[in-house]
Amino acid sequence: MAKIAIVTDSNSGITQQQAKKLGVHVLPMPFMINEETYFEDISLTQKEFYERLANGDDVVTSQPSPESVMNLWDGLLKEYDEIVHIPMSSGLSGSCQSALMLAQDYDGRVQVVNNQRISVTQRQSALDAMKLAERGMDARQIKDFLEADKFNSSIYIMLDTLYYLKKGGRITPAAAALGTLLKLKPVLQIQGEKLDAFAKARTTNQGKTIMINAIRNDMNNRFGGADKEKIWLQVAYTYNTDAAQVLKEELMDEFPGFDIHVDPLSLSIACHIGPGSLAVACCKKI
Repeated sequence: MAKIAIVTDSNSGITQQQAKKLGVHVLPMPFMINEETYFEDISLTQKEFYERLANGDDVVTSQPSPESVMNLWDGLLKEYDEIVHIPMSSGLSGSCQSALMLAQDYDGRVQVVNNQRISVTQRQSALDAMKLAERGMDARQIKDFLEADKFNSSIYIMLDTLYYLKKGGRITPAAAALGTLLKLKPVLQIQGEKLDAFAKARTTNQGKTIMINAIRNDMNNRFGGADKEKIWLQVAYTYNTDAAQVLKEELMDEFPGFDIHVDPLSLSIACHIGPGSLAVACCKKI
């Protein structure tokens, strides 16, 4: 049986310390802050990132350099027969396409998975890949399985502020001003590759209700029912741990018996939506 390394990036929410315990390998995502390069969970912590955002520093997402990707792969291939590389969604970054191009020079030993996941759902893909490798699948079979499974996940994100969407040019200043005046809490969705608008809430509680109902609807109509044996349920957040814990408890009331994983949202998403956001996600178990 081939010895397979599972690689993902820090958009999965898997820290370097967690990666060692899990047995996966995590490529840190780079950020440019005031034109200086930082690496997530290496030279940039969650706390430092949000402090820099609050200071009004110029924070820009980037993608790993070809050299950093190939150096990681080359090192792993001295110990492993094959690599399954799971980058963030191709619809949210060019890093997936870059990895696909680089993998062409590795004679099939590196399989890049374009399954359009991010944050807690990307993390679950890495864990699923490990399980599939333990079952005896080779790298190509794991890639094909995960890509066929890509739409079996949902994420709904409620924003606390429109400031960062306006700053990034994703909404007009007039729309941001109106939304702020009305105290709107936009709910976004990730279904497949894109981050899209889903609904508008007037209060945090209404926004949470919208997300919970949307997840329940997806479970029942897309994933075979709200069954803890079939579904992974997750909470993600940007710099508001206490609010995330409250949301977890509310979900436990709505979905008794579910094991709910909680993680910070990746900094690549946080760049565009800012602090105070809450997300509910689910994945179908393989």
